[in-house]
Amino acid sequence: MVLTLLAASLKEDRDLNPIEKVAKDIGTVVLKVVSTPFNFVHDKLDEMAEKNNLYKKYKELKNKEDQVDSVIAQNENLQNEIDKLKETLDLKTVLSDKVYLNATVVSRNIGYWYDEITIDKGSKNGIEKGMAVIIPDGLIGQITKVSNYSSTVKLLSNENMNDKISVKIKVGDGYVYGLISMYDSKTNTYTVEGISENVDIEKGADVVTTGMGTIFPSGLMVGTAQKVTTDNFDLSKVVEVKASVNFDDLDYVTVLKRKSE
Repeated sequence: MVLTLLAASLKEDRDLNPIEKVAKDIGTVVLKVVSTPFNFVHDKLDEMAEKNNLYKKYKELKNKEDQVDSVIAQNENLQNEIDKLKETLDLKTVLSDKVYLNATVVSRNIGYWYDEITIDKGSKNGIEKGMAVIIPDGLIGQITKVSNYSSTVKLLSNENMNDKISVKIKVGDGYVYGLISMYDSKTNTYTVEGISENVDIEKGADVVTTGMGTIFPSGLMVGTAQKVTTDNFDLSKVVEVKASVNFDDLDYVTVLKRKSE
């Protein structure tokens, strides 16, 4: 009789009795209640692992992006230096009547930014005191101190420039002559005084060195005329000249001297 009941209970397709139904429902509920926290924790762990993987991928991409930005910046800087070097080397074709020596700016005092620079060429390279120093855009100053392997360049932007520089301004087919008396770093302009000729000076007229004296060769670009007024005595013209060079951006320079030197 017991074997018969056991065999009947083992039949897969039999109907559950009321006690079995209750027991199965209770077991299902208990199993669900017990498994829910574990499933929640498991899901959270999976979610955290996925977030960690995404963060690692983000960091990798971010590092690659930073590297790319760094490479781009380095390339732009190198290209800028190459362009400047090309411009400096091209001076050979422009200044064929002058002897020239290319040099690199190696030092610049922040406190005297517009006063002077130090270059990596000295007496061993043929540099001498008083030589003119230019960049492709024009004149920047002259050599004032020389050691064996370096030299100091006094800039035209130096407000204490003692030697007034003789310049000429293009007027029609000729020139009028004057002297640079000062430089204004705020506007990057020179003041040219002593022009006595009664002529009209046009805005944008080229201003170059005259070659008079022994300081600078003739024809070095200084700037362009911007504004013309008269002095306090109304006897001569005063010209505001926009400098052709940017004194804040000096990396490579060329030192000049006349062939006769």
